[in-house]
Amino acid sequence: NSVSQAEARSRLTSQSAAWRTLTDGQRGGWDSLGSSMIRSDSLGQSYGLTGLQAFASINARRALVGDAVLSNAPALATPDAITTATITLSSVAFSIAYTPTPLPAGERLLVFASPQRSAGRNFEGDFRLVFSSAAAAASPANVLSAYAARLGTPVTGNRIFLVLVRYVGGFASPPLRTSSIVA
Repeated sequence: NSVSQAEARSRLTSQSAAWRTLTDGQRGGWDSLGSSMIRSDSLGQSYGLTGLQAFASINARRALVGDAVLSNAPALATPDAITTATITLSSVAFSIAYTPTPLPAGERLLVFASPQRSAGRNFEGDFRLVFSSAAAAASPANVLSAYAARLGTPVTGNRIFLVLVRYVGGFASPPLRTSSIVA
C-alpha cells in the first residue's frame, strides 16, 4: 500500500464509523441526497448512491481539504467544470491560469497532480491533491511550492498530468484533465 492509499482507506474508515453515530433522521437525509447523486458505471449505466455512499463521498472529500465533517445532508450542489486552463511550468515556476475567474463565492479550485513522468507518456491514473485554493480565488493559481512539497521539484523534460476540479461544500465538478512538459 502506498501512503496515498493508506490515507484514503483511513478517511473511508472514519466516515463509516461516523455513519454509525447518525440518527435515523440524519441517515434518511443522506439516503435522499444519495438517490439524487447520479453516477455512471463502466458500461454507461446510471445509478444513484446509497446514503452511506453519499455520506462517505461528501465527507471524505471535505476531510481531504480540511473542512469539518457534516452529520446532516447538505443540499445537492453541482459546480460547473473549469472551462479552460493554461499551464506555465518550469523547474522554477508552476502556475495555472483558469476560467472562470474569480471562482464564485464559496467555491475553491482543487489541483490534483501526478508524479513526474516521461514526456512520451500520454495517460496517467496516479493523482494526488497538491493544491486547494482559497474560496472565490482568482486566476492564476501558483502551485509550485505545493507541488514541490508533495511530489518534488519539477525536472526539465518530464511530463506532469493535472486534474482541475471546482469544489463547493464537499461536491466536485467534472474534472478538467490536462498535462504539460516541464520547460
